Amino acid sequence: MPNGQKQTLKTRLAPVFQDTFLSCLGSFFAFLMVRWLSNPIYGFTRHFLIYVGTALLGTVVGLLVSGTIRTARTGEYRFSVDRLFLTVLIKDIILLILMLIDKGGFSQPSLVVLALISDTLFSSMLIFFIRTSINRMQEEALEMKELSFRPNTLVYGDDENAALFAESAKQSGRYNILGLLTRNPEMDKKVLRGFLIYYVANDEALATLQWRLGGVDCILIPKGGDGNGPDADSGGGGGSGNIPKSSKMSPFERFAKRSFDIVLSGILIIIFSPLIIICALAVFIEDGSPVIYSQERIGLGGHPFRILKFRSMRRDAEAMGIPRLYTGDNDPRLTRVGKFLRQHHLDELPQLWNVFRGDMSFIGYRPERQFYIDRIMERNPRYRYLYQIRPGVTSYATLYNGYTDTLEKMLTRLDLDLYYLRNHSVWFDFRVLGLTFLSIISGKKF
Repeated sequence: MPNGQKQTLKTRLAPVFQDTFLSCLGSFFAFLMVRWLSNPIYGFTRHFLIYVGTALLGTVVGLLVSGTIRTARTGEYRFSVDRLFLTVLIKDIILLILMLIDKGGFSQPSLVVLALISDTLFSSMLIFFIRTSINRMQEEALEMKELSFRPNTLVYGDDENAALFAESAKQSGRYNILGLLTRNPEMDKKVLRGFLIYYVANDEALATLQWRLGGVDCILIPKGGDGNGPDADSGGGGGSGNIPKSSKMSPFERFAKRSFDIVLSGILIIIFSPLIIICALAVFIEDGSPVIYSQERIGLGGHPFRILKFRSMRRDAEAMGIPRLYTGDNDPRLTRVGKFLRQHHLDELPQLWNVFRGDMSFIGYRPERQFYIDRIMERNPRYRYLYQIRPGVTSYATLYNGYTDTLEKMLTRLDLDLYYLRNHSVWFDFRVLGLTFLSIISGKKF
């Protein structure tokens, strides 16, 4: 079978592998929970392996009987709650037969019943939650891609007429409505028909608001408005010499985010230290030193810093001195170890030190070299707005835009990064972390 067809079949069967893993994970949790409630079990390891192995067999049988595998192979797979529950039901019937023979080592019949009920609930909820979340991510990805083609827009007015006009403009699909604009301080931060109202007293306040919103292309004035609304500066007003701190997060949220970065990066550096040593040795054995590759990137406040990675390319990758975009897994500059590290994101482990030092955060925007920033800003000068926040190891844009290997993808990523700038908070960061986890277990490549 040609490589392209193999990859297609692998992609089609990915949801089946995910559902199988999640079903067995539910069985794993159920058995351990009931074991915790029971007396010590003699031969626990044997009973546990038999139970999980039977759960795996039952899941595969359930996927076959429900038709899930057949539809996945033909490319017609669609998540179905009916198929989900049929698969789990068949698995638990097979587990029931096992428990009638083996009882899992549990001395009381009530524990056997509890194990089966827990298995059903854990398996069903895990598959349902993960699958619906992944589907929602795919829908949101389409919405985010459309974002790039809509100008960032404010509607001038703080009454019902302005809100209705904003709704109509949003539904037209031509504008990305950021909110309403008012000269009345009493209306500041109020919400009308789902639109947040921003108060600006003068042009200086509008320039500050543009930093916060990541730029405004235009301000629409509804028919019947007073006609005295301020003018938007689509070039990115506010100047580039005085970069403010992002006002989206409160001081407490900024403190919580930075504390989370320090604590988690410190813990992960300790936990992953054996893996870091192994990766470093692998790079050194194949291609010598240096093991760590550092490169200047632009970060918080527009200041340069050195980003750290395990070296994944040959030492002469940019011998001509001209930056080149990474061209994927088949890039001839990659070493064999480097290709493996990139595929599994292990090359970015040293960035834990960047996070600990404060150069980066776990969630932010992916920092770029000045060479590419200059080219991005020739097309869209709003890149400067990102300097209000720390760059991240991962980002909201990475979820939907993947790895950026062209200037066009960089421009799309910028729109998504600016969306993150407008909406970021501690809870938004946790959402990005959760979606990143879902993307990884769904097999999505970044």
